[in-house]
Amino acid sequence: MVEPEELPEFESPQVTNISHADVQSVQAEWVQMHQADAETIAADEVDLHQSAAANVKATLVNARQSALATVHADHVSVEAGAVGFVQAESSSTNGYTAVIAAGSADVHNSAVGYLVGRDVHAENVRTVLLLAKNVEGNVTTTLDTRGALIAGLVGGLFGGLMLLLGRFLLRRN
Repeated sequence: MVEPEELPEFESPQVTNISHADVQSVQAEWVQMHQADAETIAADEVDLHQSAAANVKATLVNARQSALATVHADHVSVEAGAVGFVQAESSSTNGYTAVIAAGSADVHNSAVGYLVGRDVHAENVRTVLLLAKNVEGNVTTTLDTRGALIAGLVGGLFGGLMLLLGRFLLRRN
């Protein structure tokens, strides 16, 4: 009986450079993109310049003038970019971000929807909701920790009163 030959394992390249292209998925140790877009990127290090990515999982992400949907990384740096969701141990952003969840967040001249972090260093930042243990810098928030607590209590009280009123009115008929 003839034994089938083993197929060699595919090893991803160490460095992948993508320029002026649309790709589905990229997996490498180091990904560099210039004026390109990718649906998913899995790498140790990712450098994006005027590029877009839907889902990035990496150890280190550097993005300049780029758009990212979701980023899961240890360290993230975004300069003049737009990001949907960032989850990182340390994050440095400048631009527009919907959600940042980071251990340490450096945010400068930015608009952030929800900012959650252990240590937040900010300069000229606007945010809807800020939840942080330590905050340094100039942050304008619509809801801070105290405001979120008060809004939750008032919303719960109002909802409870509406339920009681509804029960009372339905019992009469």
